[in-house]
Amino acid sequence: MAARRSADPIKTRAAVAAVGEWLRDETAVPAPQRAELAEAVRRTARTLAAVAPGASVEVRVPPFVAVQCIAGPRHTRGTPPNVVETDPRTWLQLATGLLSVQTAAADGRLLLSGPRAAEISQWLPLVSGSTDTPAPSESPD
Repeated sequence: MAARRSADPIKTRAAVAAVGEWLRDETAVPAPQRAELAEAVRRTARTLAAVAPGASVEVRVPPFVAVQCIAGPRHTRGTPPNVVETDPRTWLQLATGLLSVQTAAADGRLLLSGPRAAEISQWLPLVSGSTDTPAPSESPD
């Protein structure tokens, strides 16, 4: 099995910055290239797994990534009891604080399944929607 890549705050901020304008207004600029979008999604998901280590909640952002996070009972087989699933743009808006978990869940852009799934809101945002200011979960460089 390949080793998991660790979260790198500098590379994560750069990947998010590359798609930032599109996250704020998808009609203002063309959608990012698939590789750019995948990089931002994967890096932010790995950051969540790093800042909220554990395996009680699975976060899925198809088709790019699924990570386990948040301390608690570990899930090993079958369908996890606590799942968070969304599309790439919604995930990045959550990860940058441009959208709240409550709003995304209420309007159907975020699926929260299981009693602990909503706990991800404690760890968001992961990076600031503005590349100038780190989010609360980012460690200072």
